[in-house]
Amino acid sequence: MVPTSAYLILAIILFGIGTVGVLITRNMIVLFMSIEIMLNAANMVLIAFSKALNLVDGHVIVFLVLTIAAAEAAVGLAMIVMVYRNRETVNVDRFSLMKW
Repeated sequence: MVPTSAYLILAIILFGIGTVGVLITRNMIVLFMSIEIMLNAANMVLIAFSKALNLVDGHVIVFLVLTIAAAEAAVGLAMIVMVYRNRETVNVDRFSLMKW
């Protein structure tokens, strides 16, 4: 049986990787994937504590969060495709709604 601390350490590492990805990259697709990694790290913490406390509440919340994340991924990727079609780049530095 894997201890809860191992899950928490893995979640911290994943959240750190996601944070570094958000802070460093300028590519919208990598930025989007980094945010998804951070969201999954938070889900892992919820599952770890739910398992440790023998509660089902964490599992239900994670199921709802994953459902919302799937919808968010579809909308986010559609927005990235539209940005690429209009601006021909996915670089965040070269994209601004205020410029035409």
